[in-house]
Amino acid sequence: MKAVEITAYGAPDVLRLADRVDPQAGVGEVLIRVRASGVNRPDVLQRTGNYPVPPGASDIPGLEVAGEIIDGDAKAMQSRGLQLGQRVCALVAGGGYAQLCVAPVGQCLPVPAGLSDVQAASLPETFFTVWSNVFDRARLQAGETLLVQGGSSGIGVTAIQMAKAAGAQVIVTVGNAEKAQACLALGADHAIDYKTQDFVAEVKRLTAGKGVDVILDMVAGSYVAREIDCLAEDGRLAIIAVQGGVKSEIHAGLVLRRRLTITGSTLRPRPVAFKTAIADQLQRHVWPQIESGAVVPVIYKTFEAAYASQAHALMESNQHIGKIVLTW
Repeated sequence: MKAVEITAYGAPDVLRLADRVDPQAGVGEVLIRVRASGVNRPDVLQRTGNYPVPPGASDIPGLEVAGEIIDGDAKAMQSRGLQLGQRVCALVAGGGYAQLCVAPVGQCLPVPAGLSDVQAASLPETFFTVWSNVFDRARLQAGETLLVQGGSSGIGVTAIQMAKAAGAQVIVTVGNAEKAQACLALGADHAIDYKTQDFVAEVKRLTAGKGVDVILDMVAGSYVAREIDCLAEDGRLAIIAVQGGVKSEIHAGLVLRRRLTITGSTLRPRPVAFKTAIADQLQRHVWPQIESGAVVPVIYKTFEAAYASQAHALMESNQHIGKIVLTW
């Protein structure tokens, strides 16, 4: 098969299309003929040597794919209602930038009705992540307010739509007017330009001083202290990335007085059973919203797999709104 390799840690041009031995599905797994592969920030971190591959995972980058099942554990597939030839999208721990990819059966979901393979490949990584952190860990409820840092990112456009579909209010931070408009068009109630506005002051103004109930943070670093200032009583902060640095200094007294919760997670190293439970929740609660059109995939640009380096360069430019996808 053809696959995109990381030939050395470094800039996007270290990505190369190469020949690899076809993978084989084992117990509890399926083999997918990949039609499209999602591109995510962790892929960039892996390429630069800052996101180690979990034990046993492929060294080929790529955490989400869409395509057809061409082989696999028949008993496991039957238990999940899957069959040979079925179009699925899947969350994987690696190996997604390839023509063939092995995925645990429990991490596969049927392609929602009406979606293309490109659209389907954009779903797993962000939807699993948002569900796990915003709904499971941070317990967002209808009527509450969510602040999303980086509303125009792949995670951001997913969080906006899932939160609105759940009956929450959504405030986002963005880097320019175009991104603000895109987020508002997806349902965000307010967009704050963090380059020209103080997001803490704006959140307090927009909530009449109450603050937000949940924050989804991909920045960390110095943002954490400012986010604590944004939280309402009993507020929850969920950290899913550390683009602003791993060290934060906080006002612990505010955490105590407001009964705040600071949590975080990384999805890639979690066991299959954990990810299978998320897949079940997505299929039950979110897949119907996608099929009804209430939640839509947001694709910014596609690249043929041979041009994966250009896809990574685009992601690092932060110019995109939504997802970037490779095609095979």
